Amino acid sequence: MPKSRNYPAEYKRRIVELVRAGRRVAELATAFDLPPPTIYRWTRQAKVDVGEQEGLTTSEKAELARLRREVAALREEKEILKKFAAWSAQEANWSPKKRSGS
Repeated sequence: MPKSRNYPAEYKRRIVELVRAGRRVAELATAFDLPPPTIYRWTRQAKVDVGEQEGLTTSEKAELARLRREVAALREEKEILKKFAAWSAQEANWSPKKRSGS
């Protein structure tokens, strides 16, 4: 599986502009060494961002990703706190063995 690359937003915007100006995706894919599905995805996302197509905008996707990371972190913290609470309760009930008097 090829490693995905992150492209700057400006680069993506210029490729989308070329598609909108009438350049063929296959031609751009060859010229810029990009997979055609990537160009199609960028073009589709640009349409969503300007309201020409239904879907989540780029900013909404970024917010959703941020919120999912935050939820995952909170769930992890909750699990840690549950374990600590159980451990604390066990420690509170623990009493040392009494020595037989000598």
